[in-house]
Amino acid sequence: MAALYLIPVTLGDTPHERVLPQYNAEIIRSLRHFIVEEVRTARRFLKRVDRDINIDDLTFYEMGKHADAAMFRSYLEPLRRGESMGVISEAGCPAIADPGADIVSIAQRENMQVVPLVGPSSILLAVMASGFNGQSFAFNGYLPIDSHERSKRLKLLESRSYNERQTQVFIETPYRNGRIFQDILAACRPETRLCIAAGLTTEQEYVRTLTIRQWRKNGMPQIEKVPAIFAIYCA
Repeated sequence: MAALYLIPVTLGDTPHERVLPQYNAEIIRSLRHFIVEEVRTARRFLKRVDRDINIDDLTFYEMGKHADAAMFRSYLEPLRRGESMGVISEAGCPAIADPGADIVSIAQRENMQVVPLVGPSSILLAVMASGFNGQSFAFNGYLPIDSHERSKRLKLLESRSYNERQTQVFIETPYRNGRIFQDILAACRPETRLCIAAGLTTEQEYVRTLTIRQWRKNGMPQIEKVPAIFAIYCA
């Protein structure tokens, strides 16, 4: 039966065989149609998986931020004809803090088979390594850019964590890691714990959990321009 395969990508330049099952490569070789966040990086990823893949034989449909969402339904025409397709975002798992959910939603509404493949999710890896509550956690995406609004959101997330014993996870654009680190230190209580998980699965990997008081003493780690996950927890 034809299916829409959700294909995870490495989180950096990590060799794909380290974090992706061989089964994923077998599925990739069987596909001729890919819905991708960005064609250039998708082509590069496919070549890393199998250098013998003939990229020119493949058809790509873009779903990135400049794509026309009105076209998404038409992207699935091959699947309607019985040809399996793949969905690939820039890093990690499609539809998890990355594009893909709109495509999957259309497929689900039309009762098409959707198959998520195994691969790295920085969000789950960060929760795993944090030492925080893995039974109840919330991913909050990007916080407001405005410092005042971000401070309010951080205090709200901290309060929610305290009242519900829920791990609160969020991200920031890598070049603003320093700014959000300082905002967290300013907004949160000294006893609140903060986990910084950066460069996961790559040579730059850094994971550390300390209280806000300890972070204020130790200072910011060397994570400028490194993709990072931030998590706070009040036990």
